[in-house]
Formats: sequence, C-alpha cells, structure tokens
Amino acid sequence: MRQTLIVMVKEPRPGRVKTRLARDIGTTAAAWWFRHQTRALLRRLRDPRWQIVLAVAPDRAGLASRAWPAGLPRRAQGQGDLGTRMARQLRAAAPGRACVIGADIPGITRAHIARAFAALGTHDLVFGPAHDGGYWLVGGHPQRLPRGLFANVRWSTHHALADTIASAPAARVALTDTLADIDTAADLAAHRATPRVFPDDRAPGA
Repeated sequence: MRQTLIVMVKEPRPGRVKTRLARDIGTTAAAWWFRHQTRALLRRLRDPRWQIVLAVAPDRAGLASRAWPAGLPRRAQGQGDLGTRMARQLRAAAPGRACVIGADIPGITRAHIARAFAALGTHDLVFGPAHDGGYWLVGGHPQRLPRGLFANVRWSTHHALADTIASAPAARVALTDTLADIDTAADLAAHRATPRVFPDDRAPGA
C-alpha cells in the first residue's frame, strides 16, 4: 500500500512565516526558528514506509528554494484557503493513503505518522488534534476523499477540527495523538521546557 506524507512548508523569509510568533520574538528570529525546525523535522521523519513530498509556498519561490533538502519531491501549494490547498495536495497524492502535516509541530515522530497511516486501514479520514482546537495532521485516501471536505471551516480558531469533521458527516473518522504547535513565544517556551525525547529516532524502518 503506497503511503505519502505531505509536509506543508513556506519559504522561511522574515515577515512571511510564523507571523504570530514573529510579533513576540521578531521576524528574523521566527524565520530562523521555522527554517531549523523544518530541517530537523524532515530529517526525523524520513522512513521507507512512506514517501515525503513537500507542498511549498510561495509557488515559484518555494519550488526553487534551497531552504529544504533537494532530494525531496516538491509541489506548489497553489491558491486558495488552507482547506483548498490541503485538499489539492491530498487529491494529487499517489493512490493509497496520504497524510498532510504542517512543519511547525516539533513533537512529531515517525511513530505518530505510522499510527495515523495505520488508522486509515479502517477509517476514511484521520486527524491529529492540536491542543488549541485545530489539528496538526489530516489524512485520507486520495481517490475517495469526501466531497465537501474542508467546506465552511473556521480556520485559525478553536473550531477548526470540529468544523472539518462536520464537513464530512458520512466519513468514518479516527483521531490520533494530540500534539502542540508553535504559534506564540509562550508555546515556544513551553516546548523548550519539555524534554525532547523521540523514542522512535532509530534507523528508519527499524
């Protein structure tokens, strides 16, 4: 069964990424954090069980950017709100199972991703909830995504997960691990105060 992990990334330019965090720590510091966080995440998530694809923005600059590993396939995110762009990436994935994640969740491990893909063996959709009412992962089957998925979602609010699930009322939905993203200086401080232990950081596929 083909499995595709799509990572949504923005070119790490000051003032264009992590704007809420930038209001707390400055645009340069926020862009630096995002660049290094993304690189670390991509190194950690490489695994023979799935293919990693980068969904990049802005489209032209992202496709040419040297900020990310050259060996990973890239696709432009394209236009539209977050739901439109995620649906586009899911539908463009190879037949099988596909998950989309953001790059600003430092706690993601290969074990989290493996559990999400496993949930798609018996469910139509899988979500990784975030503590703020949003979600850090959404996954499904590219060839049979529910029609209307991501419609009428109140993005960047605590309603985002509930609204997305409501947009696919007939789908069998699984929820996986709850993780925290980094939006503010307080989020970043809490993350740095938590021991970073990645129990599955072994050789890929081990």
